Amino acid sequence: MNTASLPLSEAAAAAPAARPAAPSWAQRLPLSLAVLALFGWLLWSISARQALLLLVGVGLGATLAGARFGFTTGWRTLVEQRDPAGVHGQLLLLALLSAVSMPMLAHFPETTAALGPPSVSLLIGAFVFGLCMQIADGCGSGTLYKAGLGVPLNMAILPLFALGSFIGSVHLNDWLALGATAPVGLVQRFGAGGALAATLVGLALLAWAIGRWSGRPLSRASIPARWIWGAVALAVLAALNLLIAGQPWGVVYGFGLWGAKAGTALGLFDPAGNAFWSDPGHAQRLSQTLLLDVTSITNIGILAGALWIAAKRPGASKPLTGQQWLVGAVAGFLLGYSSRLAFGCNVGAMLSGISTGSLHGWIWVPLAFAGTLVGLRVRRHFKF
Repeated sequence: MNTASLPLSEAAAAAPAARPAAPSWAQRLPLSLAVLALFGWLLWSISARQALLLLVGVGLGATLAGARFGFTTGWRTLVEQRDPAGVHGQLLLLALLSAVSMPMLAHFPETTAALGPPSVSLLIGAFVFGLCMQIADGCGSGTLYKAGLGVPLNMAILPLFALGSFIGSVHLNDWLALGATAPVGLVQRFGAGGALAATLVGLALLAWAIGRWSGRPLSRASIPARWIWGAVALAVLAALNLLIAGQPWGVVYGFGLWGAKAGTALGLFDPAGNAFWSDPGHAQRLSQTLLLDVTSITNIGILAGALWIAAKRPGASKPLTGQQWLVGAVAGFLLGYSSRLAFGCNVGAMLSGISTGSLHGWIWVPLAFAGTLVGLRVRRHFKF
């Protein structure tokens, strides 16, 4: 493996250790007990659903960190090195999850798709998000699991991401007023079979085009094992999220809710005067404990799962200059803001959107990729 081509946090994890590093059960035991205690408390005091979703989140975090399944990194290595392995792994994840999610949506009416309206906000938000995720070296899930691994930049970005997502939600209705159409759900229009067939054809065409451009067609040998087992594990866990929660895996909404709760508690925000947060569903979540929110509980689990992996293999990072910290902080805030405008990040818009048949997921991908091309130039300019 050429570790020089990986981000420092991943290169450190991939490089051979100077001496064998046994799993540190002494370090992992307190966290394991804390997670079990929270699971038990949720099961007893909240609901079995929230307790199970905590475990799903822990599994997601451990898989993302353990497999180093980075959506941002996969796009970056495709562009800079013409290495499609990461993107091929993401396409495999999309195909597997679509094959499970679409029939589930068709047969279980209590489940919902990750639908977002095609809109001006989607176009702008997806582009800006793709740009900023390369500067910040993480999307929504990437920021969570790298913060759990102890990477300083992502730890600093996490609260800014939440703030940006909250401000984006406050402004969302103004953005939608610029132009938006009704969400389009392929499962609802064509049934599970038709939607799945169209999705798999679209993914196959993408794989063919990427293989043609990179000179490395999709094959079993073209995808490293970590991308394969990571895709399989994430597909299973995301499908469980849909089955247990009744909604697809998401990240961004939880961040915005955290920001809204903080602003309300500090007396800086009146939700009754805002179109988004005065909506009955959002207002109810704002009035309840975070532990009742589906997205928040899985986000907490992702942090815990990544932290559990970090006990064995801590994240690493190079020292940043003051300018890099400032640019990274701005990028983190804009990640949150733009993801709310785009109705999700790589998880909520791309993965959950496409796998549940939302047209907005297919619109999000090319706009975010165009933003990535610009973001990589900015990243090189500031020497991240």
